[in-house]
Amino acid sequence: MRPSPKGFRLHIGIFGRRNVGKSSLLNALVRQNVSIVSAEPGTTTDPVEKPMELQPLGPVLFIDTAGLDDEGGLGGLRIERSAAVIERTDLAILVTDAQWTPFEAQLAERFRARKLAFVVVFNKSDQQTPDAELLRALRREMRVEQASAVQEGGVEALRRALSELVPDEYVQAPPILADLVGPGELAVFVVPIDKEAPKGRLILPQVQAIRDLLDHDAMALVVKERELRLALERLKTPPRLVVTDSQAFLKVAADTPDEIPLTSFSILFARLKGELESFVSGAKAIETLRDGDKILVAESCAHHPIGEDIGRVKIPRWLSQYSGAELSFSTVQGADFPDDLSPYRMVVHCGACMTNRRAMLNRIRRCEEQGVAISNYGIVIAYSLGIFERALRPFPAAHELAMRAVE
Repeated sequence: MRPSPKGFRLHIGIFGRRNVGKSSLLNALVRQNVSIVSAEPGTTTDPVEKPMELQPLGPVLFIDTAGLDDEGGLGGLRIERSAAVIERTDLAILVTDAQWTPFEAQLAERFRARKLAFVVVFNKSDQQTPDAELLRALRREMRVEQASAVQEGGVEALRRALSELVPDEYVQAPPILADLVGPGELAVFVVPIDKEAPKGRLILPQVQAIRDLLDHDAMALVVKERELRLALERLKTPPRLVVTDSQAFLKVAADTPDEIPLTSFSILFARLKGELESFVSGAKAIETLRDGDKILVAESCAHHPIGEDIGRVKIPRWLSQYSGAELSFSTVQGADFPDDLSPYRMVVHCGACMTNRRAMLNRIRRCEEQGVAISNYGIVIAYSLGIFERALRPFPAAHELAMRAVE
């Protein structure tokens, strides 16, 4: 049995000053020694991730971070890595000892500015307790708990607090495509089998899409691009939707009757993990590309590129052919994403199946703040190949925006 993918887990970040017991608290929460614990400040140097099942929430990802008050050149790098975790955190734990300093107040304000739910934990309650008046004042503004990670006092109360603070969008997660298909109906998935297809298995978005249909009492028929036309001819009734790997868009569009809705896995995940309309608007920047423009290709995973890699070879080729311009492409992977986007004319992002929605939304926000267009693999490919409007028909709001974009 494969564990739940990291991108579908609730990300719970643990933040605070050095030596307040963040790692000890994580170990107590997960009932395992996953983080090194020491009395020496600065023991945790890089974010430590621990996937687990936390009932009644289900699959979560705890992220233990280095102290955000670290010092020195190396300490500054640790702070940067820890601060970057905030961008992908769905729910935060702010750990302190008996003190409430300007550091904690500033961190709490940073969470509020991000509209990030958080709980304050006064740790080491077996050694010292915060002032009663301070506790009363803080509890009027935020959720506050007391705990002893060493003696595991207050840990169950913290687990309950986390359950009560979970964002509604996580509890009521939207479907990937089941709402477009409907119970008892069929979707056809077009899955090319090439060098980049994992041997003996499908890629993650395809597996998740199949599971989404099964969870909602719908059906999936999986074919390669060469068998699509024959499969459609053999069906007694047309499928409600055809979904293709974006690389096969042109052939699939040619073999799918116009009356059958068509889109790609990447576009489905653009809707699930980000803001589809923002990506559609960002695609308009393709029309303005000029010689020397720099394009950032962002991938949420760290796969090893092989042959005709979609992000490094095919998208650059299609964009260059469409624009007729000499373009420059750079690639980032995983959690890497530059703070300064000013060198780039456009960001082209993958479907983000390996990261969570909050991280993707923060990347969109950062692009918007810096005036840099951002779009998605599937949308950019559809635009470059001339099937932009058709690929967005299943999504009325995005389709209307697309129609205005091409007018």
